[in-house]
Amino acid sequence: MKENIDFVKEELNSEEKFLEGFVKVERFYKKNKALVIGVAAVAIIAIGGLSIKNYMQSSNKKESNIAFNKFLKDNNDTAALAKLEKINTQLFEVATYIKAKKENKDVKINITYLKDLSEYSKAVKAQNIDKLSSLSMQNDFLLKEFAIFNKALILAKDKKYLDAKETLKLIPQKSKVNDLVVLLNHYLLTK
Repeated sequence: MKENIDFVKEELNSEEKFLEGFVKVERFYKKNKALVIGVAAVAIIAIGGLSIKNYMQSSNKKESNIAFNKFLKDNNDTAALAKLEKINTQLFEVATYIKAKKENKDVKINITYLKDLSEYSKAVKAQNIDKLSSLSMQNDFLLKEFAIFNKALILAKDKKYLDAKETLKLIPQKSKVNDLVVLLNHYLLTK
Protein backbone atom coordinates (compact mmCIF):
# COMPACT_ATOMS: atom_id res chain seq x y z
CA MET A 1 0.00 0.00 0.00
CA LYS A 2 2.85 2.36 0.89
CA GLU A 3 4.48 1.56 -2.44
CA ASN A 4 1.27 2.43 -4.26
CA ILE A 5 1.04 5.76 -2.44
CA ASP A 6 4.66 6.56 -3.34
CA PHE A 7 3.96 5.56 -6.93
CA VAL A 8 0.87 7.82 -7.08
CA LYS A 9 2.86 10.72 -5.54
CA GLU A 10 5.60 10.25 -8.09
CA GLU A 11 3.09 10.20 -10.95
CA LEU A 12 1.44 13.35 -9.65
CA ASN A 13 4.84 15.06 -9.34
CA SER A 14 5.77 14.18 -12.94
CA GLU A 15 2.38 15.39 -14.22
CA GLU A 16 2.74 18.55 -12.14
CA LYS A 17 6.21 19.19 -13.60
CA PHE A 18 4.85 18.65 -17.11
CA LEU A 19 2.00 21.10 -16.52
CA GLU A 20 4.40 23.56 -14.92
CA GLY A 21 6.70 23.38 -17.99
CA PHE A 22 3.69 23.83 -20.27
CA VAL A 23 2.57 26.88 -18.29
CA LYS A 24 6.09 28.37 -18.54
CA VAL A 25 6.12 27.88 -22.30
CA GLU A 26 2.65 29.42 -22.56
CA ARG A 27 3.73 32.43 -20.48
CA PHE A 28 6.87 32.86 -22.59
CA TYR A 29 4.78 32.65 -25.77
CA LYS A 30 2.26 35.22 -24.50
CA LYS A 31 5.02 37.51 -23.30
CA ASN A 32 7.10 37.24 -26.52
CA LYS A 33 4.39 36.44 -29.06
CA ALA A 34 5.59 39.01 -31.61
CA LEU A 35 9.19 37.82 -31.32
CA VAL A 36 8.25 34.15 -31.75
CA ILE A 37 6.06 34.91 -34.77
CA GLY A 38 8.78 37.14 -36.23
CA VAL A 39 11.47 34.45 -35.87
CA ALA A 40 9.16 31.84 -37.39
CA ALA A 41 8.31 34.17 -40.31
CA VAL A 42 12.00 34.94 -40.94
CA ALA A 43 12.82 31.22 -40.88
CA ILE A 44 10.01 30.43 -43.36
CA ILE A 45 11.05 33.29 -45.67
CA ALA A 46 14.71 32.22 -45.50
CA ILE A 47 13.87 28.61 -46.35
CA GLY A 48 11.62 29.77 -49.20
CA GLY A 49 14.31 32.14 -50.48
CA LEU A 50 16.98 29.43 -50.44
CA SER A 51 14.67 27.05 -52.27
CA ILE A 52 13.95 29.64 -54.96
CA LYS A 53 17.65 30.49 -55.26
CA ASN A 54 18.60 26.81 -55.65
CA TYR A 55 15.88 26.33 -58.25
CA MET A 56 17.05 29.39 -60.22
CA GLN A 57 20.68 28.24 -60.12
CA SER A 58 19.71 24.79 -61.32
CA SER A 59 17.56 26.25 -64.08
CA ASN A 60 20.33 28.64 -65.18
CA LYS A 61 22.85 25.80 -65.19
CA LYS A 62 20.63 23.70 -67.45
CA GLU A 63 19.92 26.61 -69.80
CA SER A 64 23.58 27.58 -70.01
CA ASN A 65 24.62 23.99 -70.73
CA ILE A 66 22.05 23.77 -73.51
CA ALA A 67 23.25 27.08 -74.96
CA PHE A 68 26.90 25.99 -74.70
CA ASN A 69 26.15 22.71 -76.49
CA LYS A 70 24.39 24.68 -79.25
CA PHE A 71 27.45 26.90 -79.53
CA LEU A 72 29.77 23.88 -79.74
CA LYS A 73 27.70 22.55 -82.66
CA ASP A 74 27.67 25.93 -84.40
CA ASN A 75 30.29 28.51 -83.37
CA ASN A 76 28.38 31.23 -85.22
CA ASP A 77 25.21 30.81 -83.11
CA THR A 78 24.89 34.35 -81.77
CA ALA A 79 21.71 33.56 -79.84
CA ALA A 80 23.52 30.87 -77.85
CA LEU A 81 26.42 33.25 -77.18
CA ALA A 82 24.05 36.00 -76.07
CA LYS A 83 22.26 33.60 -73.71
CA LEU A 84 25.60 32.45 -72.26
CA GLU A 85 26.70 36.04 -71.75
CA LYS A 86 23.47 36.72 -69.88
CA ILE A 87 23.31 33.68 -67.57
CA ASN A 88 26.81 32.17 -67.31
CA THR A 89 29.75 34.48 -67.87
CA GLN A 90 32.35 31.76 -67.34
CA LEU A 91 30.91 29.53 -70.07
CA PHE A 92 30.60 32.64 -72.22
CA GLU A 93 34.34 33.28 -71.78
CA VAL A 94 35.12 29.65 -72.65
CA ALA A 95 32.95 29.95 -75.77
CA THR A 96 34.60 33.20 -76.87
CA TYR A 97 38.01 31.64 -76.22
CA ILE A 98 37.12 28.64 -78.40
CA LYS A 99 35.82 30.90 -81.15
CA ALA A 100 38.90 33.13 -81.00
CA LYS A 101 41.22 30.12 -81.19
CA LYS A 102 39.44 28.82 -84.28
CA GLU A 103 39.79 32.25 -85.88
CA ASN A 104 43.44 32.62 -84.71
CA LYS A 105 42.59 35.70 -82.65
CA ASP A 106 43.52 36.70 -79.12
CA VAL A 107 40.86 37.24 -76.51
CA LYS A 108 41.06 38.43 -72.90
CA ILE A 109 40.11 35.69 -70.44
CA ASN A 110 39.44 35.95 -66.71
CA ILE A 111 39.05 32.24 -65.91
CA THR A 112 42.21 31.31 -64.01
CA TYR A 113 43.25 28.01 -65.58
CA LEU A 114 42.13 28.93 -69.07
CA LYS A 115 44.02 32.21 -68.78
CA ASP A 116 47.13 30.31 -67.64
CA LEU A 117 46.84 27.87 -70.55
CA SER A 118 46.43 30.74 -72.98
CA GLU A 119 49.48 32.56 -71.63
CA TYR A 120 51.51 29.34 -71.70
CA SER A 121 50.49 28.64 -75.27
CA LYS A 122 51.44 32.17 -76.37
CA ALA A 123 54.81 31.97 -74.58
CA VAL A 124 55.69 28.63 -76.19
CA LYS A 125 54.56 29.83 -79.60
CA ALA A 126 56.63 33.02 -79.27
CA GLN A 127 59.58 31.11 -77.73
CA ASN A 128 59.51 33.71 -74.92
CA ILE A 129 61.90 32.52 -72.18
CA ASP A 130 61.06 35.39 -69.85
CA LYS A 131 57.32 34.66 -69.98
CA LEU A 132 57.94 30.92 -69.43
CA SER A 133 60.13 31.80 -66.42
CA SER A 134 57.43 34.07 -65.07
CA LEU A 135 54.78 31.37 -65.47
CA SER A 136 56.94 28.68 -63.88
CA MET A 137 57.48 30.89 -60.81
CA GLN A 138 53.76 30.91 -60.04
CA ASN A 139 53.05 28.26 -57.39
CA ASP A 140 49.53 27.53 -58.60
CA PHE A 141 50.38 27.43 -62.31
CA LEU A 142 48.84 24.32 -63.85
CA LEU A 143 51.68 23.53 -66.29
CA LYS A 144 54.60 24.67 -64.17
CA GLU A 145 56.92 21.78 -65.06
CA PHE A 146 56.01 21.98 -68.75
CA ALA A 147 56.90 25.68 -68.70
CA ILE A 148 60.28 24.90 -67.13
CA PHE A 149 60.89 22.12 -69.65
CA ASN A 150 59.98 24.35 -72.59
CA LYS A 151 62.31 27.03 -71.24
CA ALA A 152 65.14 24.46 -71.14
CA LEU A 153 64.25 23.31 -74.65
CA ILE A 154 64.44 26.88 -75.98
CA LEU A 155 67.75 27.41 -74.18
CA ALA A 156 69.14 24.22 -75.74
CA LYS A 157 67.92 25.34 -79.15
CA ASP A 158 69.73 28.68 -78.59
CA LYS A 159 72.90 26.67 -77.69
CA LYS A 160 72.84 27.78 -74.05
CA TYR A 161 73.46 24.24 -72.86
CA LEU A 162 74.64 25.01 -69.30
CA ASP A 163 71.58 27.17 -68.67
CA ALA A 164 69.36 24.42 -70.09
CA LYS A 165 70.91 21.82 -67.76
CA GLU A 166 70.42 24.09 -64.74
CA THR A 167 66.83 24.77 -65.74
CA LEU A 168 66.08 21.04 -66.01
CA LYS A 169 67.27 20.58 -62.42
CA LEU A 170 64.28 22.64 -61.29
CA ILE A 171 61.88 19.88 -62.37
CA PRO A 172 61.23 17.33 -59.61
CA GLN A 173 61.99 13.66 -60.31
CA LYS A 174 58.39 12.69 -59.55
CA SER A 175 57.06 15.03 -62.23
CA LYS A 176 55.08 13.69 -65.18
CA VAL A 177 57.49 15.63 -67.39
CA ASN A 178 60.45 13.66 -66.06
CA ASP A 179 60.56 11.30 -69.08
CA LEU A 180 61.04 14.31 -71.34
CA VAL A 181 63.65 15.71 -68.94
CA VAL A 182 65.64 12.47 -69.15
CA LEU A 183 65.58 12.60 -72.95
CA LEU A 184 66.72 16.22 -73.07
CA ASN A 185 69.44 15.53 -70.47
CA HIS A 186 70.75 12.68 -72.65
CA TYR A 187 70.92 15.07 -75.57
CA LEU A 188 72.68 17.69 -73.42
CA LEU A 189 75.33 15.20 -72.21
CA THR A 190 77.18 15.61 -75.48
CA LYS A 191 76.97 19.40 -75.41
